[in-house]
Parts: sequence; C-alpha cells; structure tokens
Amino acid sequence: MTSVNIHPTAIVEDGAELGDGVSIGAFAYVGSEVKLGDGSKIHQRATVIGRSELGAKVEVYPGASIGCAPQILGFKDDGTSRLTIGSGTILRENVTIHGGSPTHGGLTSVGDDCLLMVGAHVAHDCHVGNKCVFANGVQIGGHIIVGDQVWMGGLAAVHQFCRIGRHAFVGGGAIVVADIIPYGSVIGNHAHLAGLNIVGMKRRGFSRKSIHDLRAAYRMLFAKEGTFSERVADAEETYGDCPELVEIIEFIKAGKSRALCLPE
Repeated sequence: MTSVNIHPTAIVEDGAELGDGVSIGAFAYVGSEVKLGDGSKIHQRATVIGRSELGAKVEVYPGASIGCAPQILGFKDDGTSRLTIGSGTILRENVTIHGGSPTHGGLTSVGDDCLLMVGAHVAHDCHVGNKCVFANGVQIGGHIIVGDQVWMGGLAAVHQFCRIGRHAFVGGGAIVVADIIPYGSVIGNHAHLAGLNIVGMKRRGFSRKSIHDLRAAYRMLFAKEGTFSERVADAEETYGDCPELVEIIEFIKAGKSRALCLPE
C-alpha cells in the first residue's frame, strides 16, 4: 500500500495511479487516467486530468490546469491525446498545459526540472526540453519545439510551429514568429536576434574558448557580405571544430525552408 496524503475535500477519480509519497491538497481534482509519480505534490484547487503522466516530485500549484483537451475547433478525443511532465518540474499558479492532438501524434511533453511560472501556457503538441524556465505569462502556441535550458522572459509569446534551439534566451515581451538558433538571444516585436546568450553560456560552464569561437562564428554568419548560404559555408569551414557552431548550423539546415529570427 503506497503512502499518500489526500485532503478530504480533494477529488481523486477511480483509476488514477498515485506513486509513493504523493500529496493532494484541498479541493484539488485528479482525473481517472492520471498517473502521478513518487513524491508529486498537487496543491489546493489545482486540476490534473486527461491522460496525463507526471514524473517524480512534480509540483502543481493552486489554480493550475494540467491535461485539458487542446484548444482546437472540432476536437474529438479518439483516446490518443496525452501529456507527459518530467521529474522535478514545477508548475506555478494558473499554469495551463494541454494534451496533444490525435492528428499530430497526440503528445504534449515537458521535460525534467523545468520551472513554469505564474500563468504560463503550453499548447497542444509542444515538446519542451529539460531545465527550461518560462517566466510569468509566457505563452507558446501549438506544435512548438523548445530545446533544453531555454529561458523565456515574462509575457513572451511564440507563434505555433516555431523551433527554439538549446540554451536560447527570449527577452520579456518578445513576440516570436520564426525559429531561434541554439544559443541565440532574441528581443522585440516581432522578435529579432540580438546576439548570443552569453550570460546563459557562462552560467552553464561553457569554456572561454567555446564562447570566443562562437562569437566570431556568429559575426561571420550574420555579416552583411555575401548570401546567407555562403556565410554558413564559410563559418562551417572556419569554425567547424566548434561543437556549438555545428549545432547551430545543423539547426539551420534542418529548417532550411523555414523562417529564422535574424538581426535587425
């Protein structure tokens, strides 16, 4: 028998799977197809429904609504809409995350050790990496792919189907309508590339050489001379031993028919 703590006013539907040490607060609601990992905490008046699977030590704060159906006109649940939340992730007050849509694989996912602050929203079919931080009011539309350790400032919004590379930074209030390269830093409406996320790289222990080489390669990539494809080739030839640049170039090549956030 697992050790769980359920407040008398909480509703936990039959069929819900609760790991050891789960805590469910007053007036919280947990649906019948939910799986809560060991040590997870659902605070008072939080809701977790749908086919939602939360990893160990996930914390869901008051007012959050996790696992609702996607906001799609004419949505019909065929049994494949799912949501997964990685271990150690914290979902603060009034966060909303929707399950996936059947026509696009049915899965929305958020990785391990993320922090989604007050009022953040993750739409259907998004895939958010590990250790991401979304500040208050961040809104990301459907089908967005967010790499590991992406930080987004308050009230930033991202248009559906965009990609955001690892270690990128999105400034507060930015309106993102195109892909963001790994390690990039964007600001504005519409968002434009304002350089590299040097602060984030330093905080995460990237070497001085890696940062120096990536800065030089960045200047080459986004110089005024030549075509973009020529600059990509030149940067790859000159700084091909820089793994961070290789990651950026692979990201660009993978989305060669897509719009990319560029400097002003």
